[in-house]
Amino acid sequence: MSINVSVLIPTWNGKELLRPCLDSLVQQTFREFEVIVAENGSTDGTREMLDLEYPWVRVVALAENLGFAQGVHAAYNVAGGDFIVLLNNDTEAEPAWLEALVGAANEFPQADSFACKILLHQDRGRLHSAGDYYGRDGVPGNRGLGEKDGLEFSERGWVFGAQGAACAFRRELLEDIGFFDADLVSYCEDVDLNWRANLRGYRCLYVPEARVYHHVSATGGGAIASFYCGRNFIVVAIKDVPGPLWRRYWLQMVAQQFKITFAALRSIRGEAARARLRGQIAGLALIPSALRKRAAIQRTITADLERIEELMGPWIRPLDW
Repeated sequence: MSINVSVLIPTWNGKELLRPCLDSLVQQTFREFEVIVAENGSTDGTREMLDLEYPWVRVVALAENLGFAQGVHAAYNVAGGDFIVLLNNDTEAEPAWLEALVGAANEFPQADSFACKILLHQDRGRLHSAGDYYGRDGVPGNRGLGEKDGLEFSERGWVFGAQGAACAFRRELLEDIGFFDADLVSYCEDVDLNWRANLRGYRCLYVPEARVYHHVSATGGGAIASFYCGRNFIVVAIKDVPGPLWRRYWLQMVAQQFKITFAALRSIRGEAARARLRGQIAGLALIPSALRKRAAIQRTITADLERIEELMGPWIRPLDW
């Protein structure tokens, strides 16, 4: 079965990282795909570099940095593929990466999204993510984070969701539930999408042969990441976690938020700690908005919540699950 593939890459002031990312796409063994770069108003010469060195790349030029989510939306709005592949600008893909993803999509029609094996660029034998999960304390995580790659992370299986740095989606899924929530701006927008997909009964397949190396937080991180994670952990929990699971785990979730607060207070002299506290305050202020979105999301649930609960942890379910 033929699949039309669109690779979307949002970028902002990451010219030197974007170059090896695009060079890795030139080396792909699967050849039939388009590349769309959402250029978020960079001031480092990214646009000029793309025009001069990569004329085969389709560029969506934005006047200013609108954040990761809106950059992805801008690229998605012009994409022609029925298989939407997302790649961070600070990643490098192995040559068989796209071939592995497309092969898995053809082999597993019951899969709707696809998680890659994402390894640390600075230590290529260690993992950044072998699929993502959502903890019962309300904190999302990357399966295998920091662990050495090995047999445990070399089998295909079902996971809670895909890490946004490198993943793929069937267009039908995105047309049904929408893409990233632009109000989240950056960080946890993939967690929110994974929740909405699970609530509608869509399934995510981990594809270990689809290998990518990631410069973690090379174009973000620090205080920015601390603020948005502090804020969006709260927003996603309010917006997406269904009532039965809230009633089961609310004490763990609330306790974890207090732990985050106390940890930040102990390190209050640090910029990242102060940003995390500001993020938590911003998250509390956004609860009314999150509740309005929650009402719409919860009305559309079609999934078996017990099956979702079985995925809420740093583990993988076998293919016959």
